[in-house]
Amino acid sequence: MPAPPPHGIPDGDDARPSVLRPIAYGLGAIGLGLTASSDFIAVAGRHLGLHLLGSIELTQTGIVFLGAGAMLYATLERHHASVHMVTSRLSAQTAALLRRIMSVVSAAVFLGIAIGTAWVMSDLWNGYEMTELLQIPIRWLRALWLVASFAIAALFLRQAFQNDGGEA
Repeated sequence: MPAPPPHGIPDGDDARPSVLRPIAYGLGAIGLGLTASSDFIAVAGRHLGLHLLGSIELTQTGIVFLGAGAMLYATLERHHASVHMVTSRLSAQTAALLRRIMSVVSAAVFLGIAIGTAWVMSDLWNGYEMTELLQIPIRWLRALWLVASFAIAALFLRQAFQNDGGEA
């Protein structure tokens, strides 16, 4: 018999949006692949006398994909860092209430990040910002992060208001 899920969280795909999981995984895989391959080619190229211009720009682009995917996936799987030293000693009802409060606060934080990103993006959209060497447009990277941060905020709100097995 499998162990029950932690903290009374429902188990299975019906508990979390399944459409976002492959998107988050894909973003992370693209970011990790781009970052690792550009750094590998740059380092190997330096030893072979072949330089990859713009490797830092490719790495920074990969980090946007990697960060967006990782944060989205961590939120989907409820794997954000948390301290259970106090909540493990509380009653189930109190621990569930604190989880809901944490989810609302986390949603507010990511909503603030999304609003700030949207603000910067709207100010600089017509500025045609690009990286120096490879001319990678920054606006689309900001747009990706904007969508990811709104999705993370929405997931936290969903977690705050869904019945997670605890009494609230």
